[in-house]
Amino acid sequence: MHRKIFDDYKEKDRSCLIPLLQDVQGIYGYLPEVSLRDVAEFVGIPMCSVYGVATFYNQFRLTPLGKYVIRICRGTACHVKSSANILIALEAELGIKAGQTTRDKLFTLETVACIGACSIAPVISINDEYYGRLTVQEVPKIINKYRKAEKAENSKEEKVSA
Repeated sequence: MHRKIFDDYKEKDRSCLIPLLQDVQGIYGYLPEVSLRDVAEFVGIPMCSVYGVATFYNQFRLTPLGKYVIRICRGTACHVKSSANILIALEAELGIKAGQTTRDKLFTLETVACIGACSIAPVISINDEYYGRLTVQEVPKIINKYRKAEKAENSKEEKVSA
């Protein structure tokens, strides 16, 4: 872990736990176990307490995100427009449940309370791209678009390294 992360904090100060965890996640994108141990030692509390805080707050994640983070809105407008069916279709297409990342680390599927695009419900976002007025039938096409882009990117990299 980047030891400089501790430079801004006083050792054995329990009040710095959450800001430290935020800093660690800012570096890695998630909270690696080894970092949790380092933070526990620095703050002077048991690892189980650090883990408890990390799992209590929604902002923290213990596993890395996929390259493409799919957020499905579960707000009222999207719920009324059957976003539950979109979620089921996404889970089936990706072979994961909400809150998980595919084995190839390509996709992470998350549910959110509201994306803020109620006028185009039901809606999902993939990184910074939005797909509104979505139907179950469109889900495989959208996912395949990203899979194809990934294959093209990988074949381009293979040609460069050859």
